Amino acid sequence: MQTFTLNNGVQIPALGFGVFQIPPEETEQAVIAAIKAGYRHIDTAQAYVNETEVGRGIKNCGIPREEIFVTSKVWVENYGYEAAKASLERSLARLGCGYIDLMLLHQPFNDIYGAWRALEEYQAAGKIRAIGVSNFTADRVLDLGLYNKVMPAVNQIEINPFHQQAEQVAGLLAEGIVPEAWGPFAEGKFGIFENPVLAAIGKKYGKSIAQVVTRWLIERGIVVLAKSTKPERMAENLNVFDFALTEEDKAAIAKLDVGKSQIISHTDLAMVRQFKEWVFGV
Repeated sequence: MQTFTLNNGVQIPALGFGVFQIPPEETEQAVIAAIKAGYRHIDTAQAYVNETEVGRGIKNCGIPREEIFVTSKVWVENYGYEAAKASLERSLARLGCGYIDLMLLHQPFNDIYGAWRALEEYQAAGKIRAIGVSNFTADRVLDLGLYNKVMPAVNQIEINPFHQQAEQVAGLLAEGIVPEAWGPFAEGKFGIFENPVLAAIGKKYGKSIAQVVTRWLIERGIVVLAKSTKPERMAENLNVFDFALTEEDKAAIAKLDVGKSQIISHTDLAMVRQFKEWVFGV
């Protein structure tokens, strides 16, 4: 498995298995199947309500804990220094892995500074190996790092052929911050799995559209988080290290960018207000 080096020297696998929207009762077996297929990076979150099952899957997968990279995320209602610390203890207990490889702030709202100080403290104590953020713009990631002790190692954001975020990705990489792509297949929108441009590229290499997209992201220096509960798809998503895209391929994919999210925009003012209503009911 190819890895990227985070800004504190920790190695992160280039491909991760995401468990968002996998029901808790299915999560343990999905994690075991993913690790059996070859994944060594599992991505969960407090808000996914399946950290316990992820931990069980890791415990029962037959692979040593130190060979598995575990990511989780602090949910926005747990922000603030004391609240974040309490939530970290709960995540550590639910996962039961001894430590967490990467912990992220899940959303760019509420008391991010207090929550970040809690993450810094837990990293210094060895309970977390690396810390980062999710759904932040590059300028806010840099701001957070410059005015605290630790620069975020990762920013997990929506990146796919229709929302390529070229400027954001370039800015993060220039600061030594690794981008991670959630929604790499655009949640099936825009008919991505029938897209003629991606299909034509895949045909050249005997690869699926999902494999082309995954390879395209990795070649941009982006960690890819994919999800499937089907073992054959898990194996397919991992089989992307035996080909490389040409500049012509990349130019063709670049033309697919529509320049905005079709899933959720964290900079839309109405959405920011609505998000508070979703989380806090006010």
